[in-house]
Amino acid sequence: MTTQQTVETRKDVKIRIENLTLSFGGVKALSDVSIDVGKNEILAIIGPNGAGKTCILNCINGFYKPQEGNIYFDGQNIARMRPDKITKLGIARTFQNIELYSGLSTLDNLMAARHILMKQTTLSTALYFGPAHREEIQHRKAVEDIIDFLEIEPIRKRVVGALPYGMRKRVELGRALALEPKVLLLDEPMAGMNLEEKEDIARFIIDIFEGQGETYPDTPILRDGVNCIVLVEHDMGVVMDIADRIIVLDFGRKIAEGTPEEIRTNPEVIAAYLGKES
Repeated sequence: MTTQQTVETRKDVKIRIENLTLSFGGVKALSDVSIDVGKNEILAIIGPNGAGKTCILNCINGFYKPQEGNIYFDGQNIARMRPDKITKLGIARTFQNIELYSGLSTLDNLMAARHILMKQTTLSTALYFGPAHREEIQHRKAVEDIIDFLEIEPIRKRVVGALPYGMRKRVELGRALALEPKVLLLDEPMAGMNLEEKEDIARFIIDIFEGQGETYPDTPILRDGVNCIVLVEHDMGVVMDIADRIIVLDFGRKIAEGTPEEIRTNPEVIAAYLGKES
């Protein structure tokens, strides 16, 4: 069976990364990395600092263009597609370093993400009546549901640049959800948080994955959830608790793949990663 046939016939694969190689000058950030991300799974990518974890996310959402290899999303090659086009296909992400509009409120940051879903023309929006008005109401309702889900109602009108770090992380997660993605890429969503904040984010990730059903009947992203999540995280306790499958990178190469239990007992992983973290 050819590679293209495999991409088309395996319906359980949402994202397929094939032989990905990424270099910066003479430094290879990724070397011949292949990963399948299935539907209905939370896939965690772990490894020491500099292993290439964020580089993979940057390649998936188009920030980096790999020198070799391909990335398929629902069978379509997106390896050299523009980030905005990839977002419109249904891939959203959060960032290791928070990337919010620091001078805008929480509500405005989430509304800004809805622009790719807005269908009205500039003229009809400027006049603001009829379809444009109804569309605005629809998007605001979705954003208010996301605010309620993430329990950030008290900060909905506060400028995000003045918010505590943990709350800004929540707002960034909310902005990614506002894009209504089919795949959610989370780059160290719990970095720098205390135990209570980590527990909250872990709960939100699980709730996003499972969906909230009729609790939010008018907001599809919350009602149905996101059935494909890629998580980069250093907290091994969280990873082992919520991930269905784990990929381990070291110096830009994939050295192991398996369930949390298989990774926990893998001698190569213990030597290359767990030993470095201790």
